[in-house]
Amino acid sequence: MTLLVVGLFAALALPWLIYPPLATDIMVWALFAMALDLLLGYTGLLSFGHAAFWGSSAYTAGVIAVRLGWPFPVAVFGGALVAMVLAVPIGYLAVRRNGIYFAMVTLAFAQMLYFIANQWRGLTGGENGLQSIPRTLPGMDLADPFFFYYAALPILLLGMVAAWRVVRSPFGNVLVAIRENPARARALGYPVDRYKIMAFVISAGLSGLAGGLHAISHGFASLDDVYWTTSGKVVLMTVIGGIGTLWGSLLGAGVVEQLEDFLATSGFDGIGIVTGSVFVLAVLLFRRGIWGTVAYRFERLRSDVPAARPEPQPTSKQAQARC
Repeated sequence: MTLLVVGLFAALALPWLIYPPLATDIMVWALFAMALDLLLGYTGLLSFGHAAFWGSSAYTAGVIAVRLGWPFPVAVFGGALVAMVLAVPIGYLAVRRNGIYFAMVTLAFAQMLYFIANQWRGLTGGENGLQSIPRTLPGMDLADPFFFYYAALPILLLGMVAAWRVVRSPFGNVLVAIRENPARARALGYPVDRYKIMAFVISAGLSGLAGGLHAISHGFASLDDVYWTTSGKVVLMTVIGGIGTLWGSLLGAGVVEQLEDFLATSGFDGIGIVTGSVFVLAVLLFRRGIWGTVAYRFERLRSDVPAARPEPQPTSKQAQARC
């Protein structure tokens, strides 16, 4: 509970501490990383195709906002719904494979969506992308990124709380059991493939929330949103922060986004070289990720501290002698 309170205050104070658009990007990518961690850290499924859900939601939210003029929360939730619908057939086909084969199947579907987005120029704008996506909300002027951050924050927090609730529910316990030993979970009577599909769809929905908000925040949806590098970036954030921690997703997103912003503003072109080096160092020095390693060390310190022994009470003879 203490961490939740600290995290809430940090989220509220973030645009006062750093540039508001960067604060929005950190929170959006943190939700995306949490969505992937729900699948990778708690279900044991590595997806290289989550850009499909991030990007499909970005385009859907953009189309709803541009062509229908609906408020941005409706556009974002509409994008998340499309991402979840798209995840059903993809998940149904992908969960029949394990390990690297699952990752390759999801990557293949994501690249198919990239091809569709590139060719469907009348809807997506093709290589030019979907531009001038408005931030409409009745009664509010969201042109200032500072105010948009606080308008989008409830949606972000809703997605994060949903991820936190899933991993701490009986459903989340079953996902962990499937990750540890699918055969034993199946022997106990749990429909393993069905649970994997449900986790895949939930993860896609949360990724869609993040992708839709990212498109609305930047006023732009492009082919980069459905390209495989987007999937690689969120995997990078999740691993750096700590797989299976959720809180590590926040830390990983903050580290990567801050680093990329610093390098971009300094005029450095080799951003990928630096982020790749950080990834290698994080894997070598923090086997459980930054947050996971710190949490593990803290638990070890707590377990090594001997409990305070109660002071022995005097026996009846000792008490009589004192009297």
